[in-house]
Amino acid sequence: MKVFSAALLALAATNVSAFAPARTFGVRSAPASELEAKKSIEDLADDELKGKKVLVRCDVNVPLDGKTITDDTRIRSSIPTIEYLKGKGAIVTVCSHLGRPKDGPEDKFSLGPCAERMSELLDQTVTLAPDCIGEEVAKIVDGAKEGDVIMLENTRFYKEETKNEAGFVEKLAAPFDLFVNDAFGTAHRAHASTEGVTKFLSPAVSGFLLAKELEYLDGAVSNGKTPMAAIVGGSKVSSKITVLDALLDKCDKIIIGGGMVFTFLKAQGLDVGTSLVEDDFVETAKEVLAKAEKLGKIILLPSDIVIANEFSPDAETKIVAADSIPDGWMGLDNGPDATAAQKEFLSDCKTVIMNGPMGVFEFEKFNKGTFGIVDILADITQKNGAITIIGGGDSVAACEQSGRAGEMSHISTGGGASLELLEGKVLPGVAALAEKE
Repeated sequence: MKVFSAALLALAATNVSAFAPARTFGVRSAPASELEAKKSIEDLADDELKGKKVLVRCDVNVPLDGKTITDDTRIRSSIPTIEYLKGKGAIVTVCSHLGRPKDGPEDKFSLGPCAERMSELLDQTVTLAPDCIGEEVAKIVDGAKEGDVIMLENTRFYKEETKNEAGFVEKLAAPFDLFVNDAFGTAHRAHASTEGVTKFLSPAVSGFLLAKELEYLDGAVSNGKTPMAAIVGGSKVSSKITVLDALLDKCDKIIIGGGMVFTFLKAQGLDVGTSLVEDDFVETAKEVLAKAEKLGKIILLPSDIVIANEFSPDAETKIVAADSIPDGWMGLDNGPDATAAQKEFLSDCKTVIMNGPMGVFEFEKFNKGTFGIVDILADITQKNGAITIIGGGDSVAACEQSGRAGEMSHISTGGGASLELLEGKVLPGVAALAEKE
């Protein structure tokens, strides 16, 4: 294994509890043709859409502060598919979940703010139905005209949605003629509104957003231009081990960052101070390093880190070598030498996939490593023509906060779905769609 520093970067996590369960090391890959063979809305003839009642599964699960949307990215991402269907004379009905309601309808999880924002973006009224199933919904859909847009109330107000219960699925599908899945963020779930309705509505095809996500994420892993690099960060080895395993097979270079690297550091016999370590995954970290060595893959391990005396935005800090973490201190970010090495490391790459931050970027004192690598990716995209793909919620948030999200090749709207696709898993919401003829 080729290593470009003395030791691994040690970083603490913003969520140091709730470790994910271990996964099997190694997964079956989905054949690229299986994804490429799915129909999209562009494969449908005009007469298959004009006057048709189309159920569109979007992902408008946006963050809210009370009733105020704080980031409308997912709603904006759904607009091209809705506009296309409207232009073809379809009657469009959007369904989605929002949050995690526990026992039936809760006003704080109503899709009202989403319907209002979508109305503004489409410059027309988006009618919010009072439910997602039942006679009232059927009346609203039956009374709509070509080009109208309706939004059903939160599908997760029913527990049957996540259970994919057949009776609920049939009621959800009842008013409609065909189905479009444009919700990449939930495509890894076999829920009623993502997979179940395809048994009752035909054709079932992808929208533009879902197709774009598959093109970039699956396309990059299956057929990306080389040299190809992966940046795998975040707090937990346990939640990233399968994606790291899969990317080691595909990529020429790997950067490991975030709190997860403390487990690797300990695996190499180094002291980690009070930093986050998953002791149950020390042996797993050794397996990763051994696999990289066997495959002859290059792993970049940061040589210096920003350490703190406590996990706090106001902590005392200093920069030390990654193999010199003193007792009572924890690493929370990359040091400047590490970022400089990453810039050189990625300078010749044609494809780069980022999943996870380099440090606790939510704290200003510890955001330079994450924003530094975001700057590197934006620069190689704009100056070198590299394909840069940002997958994962924290990575996307970091790009948005840095102000350079628009300079990346692709910003994924899916967290768990991005991970599972990068791992090579088949997504149920994609597998259920109609095949191209």
